Amino acid sequence: MGDRIEASVLLPGRGKPVEDGVVVMDGPVITYAGPAVSAPETPDARVTRATTVMPGLWDCHAHLVGGTTLDLNKGPLDSLPLRALRAGADLRAALDAGITSIREVGGLGTHLARAVAEGTLVGPTIYGAGAILSTTGGHGDLHSYPLAWVNDMAHTGEARLCDGPSDCARATREQLRRNAKVIKICASGGVLSEIDDPVHQQFTVAEMKAIVEVAGMADRVVAAHCHGKPGIMAALEAGVRTIEHGTYLDEECAAAMRESGAILVPTRTIVEEIRESRAAPPYAQAKLDAIADIHRNAVALAHEQGVRVAMGTDLALRAGSGPAAWGRNGRELPLLGDCGFTALEAIEAATATAPETLGPLAPRSGQLREGYDADVLTLDVNPLDDLSVFADTDRVTGVWRAGVRVKG
Repeated sequence: MGDRIEASVLLPGRGKPVEDGVVVMDGPVITYAGPAVSAPETPDARVTRATTVMPGLWDCHAHLVGGTTLDLNKGPLDSLPLRALRAGADLRAALDAGITSIREVGGLGTHLARAVAEGTLVGPTIYGAGAILSTTGGHGDLHSYPLAWVNDMAHTGEARLCDGPSDCARATREQLRRNAKVIKICASGGVLSEIDDPVHQQFTVAEMKAIVEVAGMADRVVAAHCHGKPGIMAALEAGVRTIEHGTYLDEECAAAMRESGAILVPTRTIVEEIRESRAAPPYAQAKLDAIADIHRNAVALAHEQGVRVAMGTDLALRAGSGPAAWGRNGRELPLLGDCGFTALEAIEAATATAPETLGPLAPRSGQLREGYDADVLTLDVNPLDDLSVFADTDRVTGVWRAGVRVKG
């Protein structure tokens, strides 16, 4: 039977809006997307009428960990099965926000991806990284725990400490064994980790090159958590695909990103959610307060300098638990707008550009085009008038994932 969506405006993901548009889906594939005057007859299709139709959104930086606090040291105190159940429920909140694909950069994503694929859970398509790779004492370490305990936690598949090129290569292969679709590394210090400095580089270039090489042999790319400029430049030299956060990005970094084709995933949402809520531990709140405005200015500069940008939020907490929680993903679009993005540019970052963060594994997704994945959403307003509508899940009236309606 299939579905037919008729809308006042069709936003293709990349390109100009189409007035009076139609999208036709046959199972998991789009068979037509364009002006109503050229649309095929579909007498047996289920018809939906909406103000706006557009591709489903991607969140290219999120964590499925079932967390309830921004204090990372408290995360392991909850059992793994409990956190997995919470994270499974978070997938529903993501769909309600219009998120149909997730690049999950550290957490339980590789496991939950299988549950979604087999139909055990209803949720977005998940491209998981497996464990975050970090140096000893780095951003992915839990600094208040005995080191032996942290090393023991590697078996849960959420974090893996590795030092030296050979150990980094082995850690990468461990994630590939879990069928990770992207490899995540901590190239600089971070905010929520206790004793490291966001400016400082952590992995050496040689270590990162080993990770990139092993990942590349399996057609995987590397996502590099980077705040400081030294880590950004070293990660780009090593050949990473994406820079996550990019807080101290400057014109030299932007030029290097343009030259390499790397993509910035800014995660403005987590920065603003922590700043506004004051919910982080004191050591983390102090670091966040110091970088918040710098981060915004860096994202604006990246946009001005023509760096490609994909949407990511860094959300990780259980849906409904407040700031930094799943379901608040759509806030990233208006925050990009605050950094100078036009509405169409912000939407392209959340749709057409987003699959490219997976490199060779990029699916035919993020655009309303014939032959692309039937991941589609409808809104009861035109978001070109006001990007803040994406932060209101009630405005998202319909969501289709792989041609199956999952909201509305």
